[in-house]
Amino acid sequence: MTDNIPTGPVLAPGTQPAARPLAQKPDRQGTAILLICVAAFIFAIQDGISRHLGSEYSPVFVTMLRYWFFALAVVLLTWRRPGGLRAAMRSKRPFSQALRGVLLALEIVITIEAFVRLGLINTHAVFACYPLLISVLSGPVLGEKVGWRRWVAAGVGFLGILIILQPGRGVFSAEAALPFLAAVMFAVYGLLTRRVGRDDPAMVSFVWTAIVGAITMTLIGLPEWEPIAGRDIPWLLLLCAFAGIAHFMLIKAYELAEASALQPFSYTQLVWISIFGVVYFGEVLAPHVAIGAAIVVGAGLFTWWRSLVRERAARGR
Repeated sequence: MTDNIPTGPVLAPGTQPAARPLAQKPDRQGTAILLICVAAFIFAIQDGISRHLGSEYSPVFVTMLRYWFFALAVVLLTWRRPGGLRAAMRSKRPFSQALRGVLLALEIVITIEAFVRLGLINTHAVFACYPLLISVLSGPVLGEKVGWRRWVAAGVGFLGILIILQPGRGVFSAEAALPFLAAVMFAVYGLLTRRVGRDDPAMVSFVWTAIVGAITMTLIGLPEWEPIAGRDIPWLLLLCAFAGIAHFMLIKAYELAEASALQPFSYTQLVWISIFGVVYFGEVLAPHVAIGAAIVVGAGLFTWWRSLVRERAARGR
């Protein structure tokens, strides 16, 4: 992810001594990397549970219940804090916080639907392009300059997606647009998370994610209400718990380190997804899917490497 590559305008206020932040960065970055890796593993488990529940119930209904538990946990967490929920939601960027909350909620619905229709492996093979989308969208969203190398890397990544989808065969259909749409939404969510993280603490973003998502899903999810089988209640509770934990780790990681430094480690989720898809759901990792996913990941890693080169050059100046 390259949403905060140092540029002139960003560094302009940085006339303060650089020794202190440079001394602290390795420890903070190491913690952020650990958070991203653990979050990727939890997200993979969560996706497996979502695939199971999404095949039994409406994805909108499942996501609504998940957000209800999420919001309840946040309310209880902030209840005894000074100022309560209102103080916890005090943000310097309320519009961006609300937008990212809505985007994430809808992205989850679309992704669960893709899990049911395409399977975990095929969905994530396409979804893996979201770091490339972050790189490209960092221009319009964060005002960064997007160079030709980033555009070439994005083009190569999308070539990998075409290999995965095999036009005219396999999963290439209207349904194949679902994981790509989800990737676009998640990329914008990631960029907005980094933007609000410059002004708001992780807890503020965490609270906004829960409350806005719960409101959004309640408005569109109540008509989808249906009875829940007793055997699925433990899975639903586990899904809700994992959702809150993983998203807080993600938000905290973005707060601690540069998004560009964390990008490679987000790909570990694809490894876990492939294992869960094959072992627990009997999916097949087809050769063209593996090759296409490798191209997408390789393009993303190249973009990450270029971001580090630019960052070091900016620091040198």
